Amino acid sequence: MENSFLQEFKDREYFNQCTNSEELGYLMSKKKIKAYIGFDCTASSLHVGSLLQIMCLRLLQRHGHQPIVLLGGGTTRIGDPSGKEETRKILSEKQIEKNIKNIEKVFKIYLKTNNPKLKPIFVNNYKWLGKLNYIKFLREIGKHFTINKMLSFDSVKLRLDREQSLSYMEFNYMILQAYDFLELNKSKNCLMQIGGSDQWGNIVNGVDLIKRHSSKQVFGLTTPLITLASGAKMGKTEKGAVWLDNKLLSSYDYWQFWRNTDDRDVIKFLKMFTDLPLNKIEKIKNDNINKLKIILANEATTMLHGKSSTLKAEKTAKTTFETGGSGAGLPEIKIKKNELGQGIKILDLLSSNKIMSSKSEVRRAIKSNALKIDNKILTDENKIIQLNDFNNEQILKISFGKKKHYLIKII
Repeated sequence: MENSFLQEFKDREYFNQCTNSEELGYLMSKKKIKAYIGFDCTASSLHVGSLLQIMCLRLLQRHGHQPIVLLGGGTTRIGDPSGKEETRKILSEKQIEKNIKNIEKVFKIYLKTNNPKLKPIFVNNYKWLGKLNYIKFLREIGKHFTINKMLSFDSVKLRLDREQSLSYMEFNYMILQAYDFLELNKSKNCLMQIGGSDQWGNIVNGVDLIKRHSSKQVFGLTTPLITLASGAKMGKTEKGAVWLDNKLLSSYDYWQFWRNTDDRDVIKFLKMFTDLPLNKIEKIKNDNINKLKIILANEATTMLHGKSSTLKAEKTAKTTFETGGSGAGLPEIKIKKNELGQGIKILDLLSSNKIMSSKSEVRRAIKSNALKIDNKILTDENKIIQLNDFNNEQILKISFGKKKHYLIKII
């Protein structure tokens, strides 16, 4: 009989590969285990591209298992070559530590922290990697790895096949990740590592290392890499990354990201990125697609930003799209009164504030009647925005197409 965690893991379409799913299922049905996922800290926040891994940790908790969140203070100093075409930019140690503190806050939103048996264990691998004695490490750990095998893994092979440089520092990454698993197995009795499918080689290395070094059986479990039905990478938009931090992305923009999901992805994303019971998703899967998108947006946004911000985002969207109003929760771009001076060219206003990527894009939008100012189509690309264009609250609404709306506000 399939273990309940693994069964739901598969039913929610999280499953890609497992080192030994039958034995893992048997183990998890007999005892509660600890499992970890590692996150490198290359930015001040995680983005939606990491959300599937966070949902895996939530699922672990829901089934009574304890998640370990490894924040890679050590490995971030090296750089994971998996899926990368060039060497990662090396961050300062101060920046890495700052990133770790910010990223930890994201997990405290998504994961339960009040139950001692379930609350996430946070670890920073710099604690042990920063103290390694190189000679001792090579003798005790390095002897278990062959260059032949390391060259066969995709993270290395693809870079070499494309004749792109791979530094010796990055080449070491898979050994360090395997050592992380060994360290967590020894210190925390961690029995499983979960990661994206691009981490399969690194995870298998850790499973093999523990078997050779300690004669213990541990497990590796991977999730598929998520691409949108459109072919785009999950978490990337025209405006940039969809951050899991309201300082970097408003709750309205986050809500809109989910609301704008491609029709073909909606049911899959309801399974993957919400806690809705699978039997409920099955019942509603044939409902009106726009209704399902709103459910997805509400569920996903509530998880991160809370109920009140979600309701506000939904109300703003309704006001904006159905009545053409301004909507108090729309993204705001603030400009100082003295910046207006003799006025600001519409081309400069939109391109410099990243509403649109370039002046050429603004011109194209105007020619195709896709740009509106206060719900009126703009036809003049030489339009200069002046003080008298703003309403009594000193606000001006800019709309690009049906889905992108911004408030320009004088401060």
